[in-house]
Amino acid sequence: MDLELTGRRAVVTGGSRGIGLAVGRALAAEGVDVALAARTKDVLERAAADVARASGRNVIGVPADTGDDASVATMVGLVVAQLGGVDILVNAAATPATGAPFTDEDLEGEVNVKVRGYLRCARAVAPLMVESGWGRIVNIAGLAARQTGNLVGTVRNVAVVALTKNLADELGPRGVNVTVVHPGMTRTERTPEALAAMAQARGTTVDELERALESGVAIGRLVTAEEVAAVVAFLASPKSVALNGDAVVAGGGARGSIHY
Repeated sequence: MDLELTGRRAVVTGGSRGIGLAVGRALAAEGVDVALAARTKDVLERAAADVARASGRNVIGVPADTGDDASVATMVGLVVAQLGGVDILVNAAATPATGAPFTDEDLEGEVNVKVRGYLRCARAVAPLMVESGWGRIVNIAGLAARQTGNLVGTVRNVAVVALTKNLADELGPRGVNVTVVHPGMTRTERTPEALAAMAQARGTTVDELERALESGVAIGRLVTAEEVAAVVAFLASPKSVALNGDAVVAGGGARGSIHY
């Protein structure tokens, strides 16, 4: 399928690693010029160079803290100056949820980055998309939105869903579709470290933990960041026009759950 993305311009926050980097790769492979945004400059620059080499597209790294208004404004200004505009925004900048005990400051920090940060970025690029009459905003949330057990993860992801629907209703009539993707436990470069920490906290082995996690997934294994990125690439394309304000789950299927 031709996703009709050649020549589009995208910003991917949280783009230096994990799902964000996989999304940047997927979009560049479809002919998109990509700005990867993240806080760590050296990691970001290496990631952008790798994606550019692999795709042959114009891929830039733009340091940014999505928890800060001025930083987001500066980031978008640099992207417009170097790429000429923004057609696609993928919000993926967030701290990985650990399920560890949290403080009020932790909750406020998570909401500032993953909820207000997503809104900051959307507000910064939406006028550009509305002016051109077309755009896509894809917000990466997570299956914690549908589960208990991690208050911070649940609160921030439910808030992202609400944010998505409100933006979709506002921007949809003006050519800009907004969707939210819920990854489940996803294999990234951080997975071995995360599984080791989880196994230690639960008093089990990594192999036993991994088998338990996979048993709850309908396809029988954890999905990869690249597989989540393929879903995001479709949502970022003109082909996804029938989806607006909708939540798309990219976790391999949760056993026993029916959502309708």
